[in-house]
Amino acid sequence: MLFDKPRDKKDVQELIKQHNVKFVSLWFTDILGQLKSFTVAVEELEAAFEEGMGFDGSSIHGFARIDESDMIAIPDPSTFALLPWTSPEKTTARMFCDIYEPGGTPYKGDPRYILKLNLEKAAKLGYTFYIGPELEFFYFKSDKYPEPLDEAGYFDYSLDAAENIRRDTILTLEKMGIKVEYSHHEVAPSQHEIDLRYAEALTMADIVMTYRVVVKEIAKRYGVYATFMPKPLFGKCGSGMHTHQSLFVGDKNAFFDPKDPFYLSDVAKHYTAGLLKHIKEITLVLNQWINSYKRLVPGYEAPVYICWARRNRSALIRIPLYKPGKEKATRIELRSPDPACNPYLAFACMLNAGLKGIKEKYELPPPVEVDVYHLDPEERAALGIDNLPGSLIEAIEYAEKSELLRETLGEHTFYNLIESKKKEWDEYRIQVFPYELEKYLPIL
Repeated sequence: MLFDKPRDKKDVQELIKQHNVKFVSLWFTDILGQLKSFTVAVEELEAAFEEGMGFDGSSIHGFARIDESDMIAIPDPSTFALLPWTSPEKTTARMFCDIYEPGGTPYKGDPRYILKLNLEKAAKLGYTFYIGPELEFFYFKSDKYPEPLDEAGYFDYSLDAAENIRRDTILTLEKMGIKVEYSHHEVAPSQHEIDLRYAEALTMADIVMTYRVVVKEIAKRYGVYATFMPKPLFGKCGSGMHTHQSLFVGDKNAFFDPKDPFYLSDVAKHYTAGLLKHIKEITLVLNQWINSYKRLVPGYEAPVYICWARRNRSALIRIPLYKPGKEKATRIELRSPDPACNPYLAFACMLNAGLKGIKEKYELPPPVEVDVYHLDPEERAALGIDNLPGSLIEAIEYAEKSELLRETLGEHTFYNLIESKKKEWDEYRIQVFPYELEKYLPIL
């Protein structure tokens, strides 16, 4: 490409000419993080930049009511990228859009806008928010039944049936300008992970949406199905999105203190304490599906208990070991989110909880360096260790009472999210599942 990152619509038009682009897909998300897209011919792009493209917001989950349905999508030129899987005669690019109301004001229900608002709060304090997520996923033979491709385990090589799929996925991501650190087979059969190089939070949220599309598109080319469902296999580990995060002031890592025993600054400690204090309130956003809570159970590497540690991977928040000379790598790792969340809203919630801790100078409790899974309830209580919500309805109940979540999302999205999740829970709880028939029908 002519540019590492297009700056404006002029750069985009030059790239379109250079690569003979025929179509441009305009992307945005609903409040649940489901990707929405419509495609325009390149001849219409100038109008899209100047006036935006209109659409019916009432048909998008969590957007406008039918009596205020008109919405405008305006593409962000800095997000222009070619879609490498499209054919040369139908070369297609994509751009993420910001959503506006017809009068020209940003739409309050646009997840990308919500993240921007929260990033502005950090910027006013002098901080830039960096994120490095680790998204796990499964490959199955189809989308009808979770039949694994292999029985390989963590870091296995010879039994890994999808190494070539992962490799092509990484090459595709790199063609789109997305940096990958490494990839490997995960713990469960047919489970995989491709780790992304950290980036500023808005850029990373766009990358996460792109990553999920690329993983699925390349899997489709190999005749398999990729899923980010948190817990598709009973008795096996689920898929998480361990999220590394840090705050920078200019090029200085605000989380690093060489004189601290943990190499953590007061900013980092207050931020971590904010996450610990508010995690139950924001879990509905980080783990938003009924299936998310099938993953958050003891014994399958997912965090359940609210505490922090350095090496202990049973803790909710882990502090990766400091390496001398790599001060910029100092960060915290939140281990509860799953890869089926809305990254814009999830990153906004993490940030605002951390900033609340900094503002209020929350005190960070001592680390817990024992396997919390093997502590009995009395021992956990003595250490002051609480639990994450155990079900979607429990997460909803914490979220409903949260002023922090309401402030982070804004009234519109807060109420729409709660309403949507209550409806999902009601649909779930009236179902009769095979487990119930097998267990109760013969004896009741």
